[in-house]
Amino acid sequence: MTRLPQFLATASLAWMLTACGADERPDAQYIAEGNPPLLSDWGQVGLSAGDLVLGQDVVAYDMNTGLFTDYAHKLRTIWMPDGQTTSYREDDVLDFPVGTVITKTFYYPRAGNALDERVARTDDLSADFSNGRMDLDNVRLIETRILVHRESGWVALPYRWNDDQTEARLHRVGAIIPLTLVADDGAEEAFNYVMPNTNQCAGCHAPDSNSREISPIGPKPRHINRDFAYADGVHNQLSRLEQTGFLQGLPGDLGAVPQNAAWGDADTSLDDLARAYLDVNCSHCHSEVGPADTSGLHLEPDTPFGPSLGVCKLPIAAGSGTGNRPYDIVPGEPENSILVYRIDNVEPDEMMPELGRSTIHTEGLELVERWIAEMTGSCEG
Repeated sequence: MTRLPQFLATASLAWMLTACGADERPDAQYIAEGNPPLLSDWGQVGLSAGDLVLGQDVVAYDMNTGLFTDYAHKLRTIWMPDGQTTSYREDDVLDFPVGTVITKTFYYPRAGNALDERVARTDDLSADFSNGRMDLDNVRLIETRILVHRESGWVALPYRWNDDQTEARLHRVGAIIPLTLVADDGAEEAFNYVMPNTNQCAGCHAPDSNSREISPIGPKPRHINRDFAYADGVHNQLSRLEQTGFLQGLPGDLGAVPQNAAWGDADTSLDDLARAYLDVNCSHCHSEVGPADTSGLHLEPDTPFGPSLGVCKLPIAAGSGTGNRPYDIVPGEPENSILVYRIDNVEPDEMMPELGRSTIHTEGLELVERWIAEMTGSCEG
């Protein structure tokens, strides 16, 4: 029988203390049963002197190229109970043990001083999370999603932040949150941020269409093999997980660890940038075992150039999502490629990815267009 009620009282007291200004970090917890109503019950993040801080022993990480979610910024974390560790797997998600808690907090820099629906459209994350803290006067918190590994498997729990940014409550039915993106030049774009319900969370986090088991999809070595500015300095993220005792089996030579291209890296080839973008945004469905396996389009980074990658491939089970274009990818012709049509779309039956965005990722679209434009060859004959 779980001691959840007693724990909830303790966790709520700790959250109130940090919210009142005591400079301390909450104690991270693994909750084996039930669906805690408050994000603070988990202790993965907390409030301290007007900042969002991480719980004790919680490790932040970032992605080389991240999943696009309507220009939202994301603070990602990993935590495990004492004595637990994950095993390195080169081409798959790290083998996380029971007790692991992974969080992702979605937020936006504010477009002005007010805490309202106007949020900044920017890729600059440099001022968001510094020295292990996030100044809440500068951001609008939206939601925090938790993946917890229990004996029965992974469980997805979404929490929505209140308007005062003092607490997030379990919100399993999803939500539509009206926001307005404000670009550097002052241009504004109103949109509805869609917070997924628990079924939608599970749908995206079931990368194997045979087992349909929920799993993390981001913490693969190729995605997180990069540096991060921690409070004590800049360190490789995989090395930091190893140093904290959260990871075993990491190769001694980090050069032997797969590494996707970093978003926006001007020194990286266009092919590597585009493949990394399609990998993180599409391949959890578009793989040989993914929910979109029947499409025949596989967007994993090791898919060879050819029909499996979409080159001169006729659409299969695409419905209205073809835009009357002949092939998934037509070399040299992004304007005639179905892949571009689907990325440049927000209609439910035509967009790709199917969930997770209400806006078009202009920069991602331009990247894929340039990638296809530089391809040589022909689909004729």
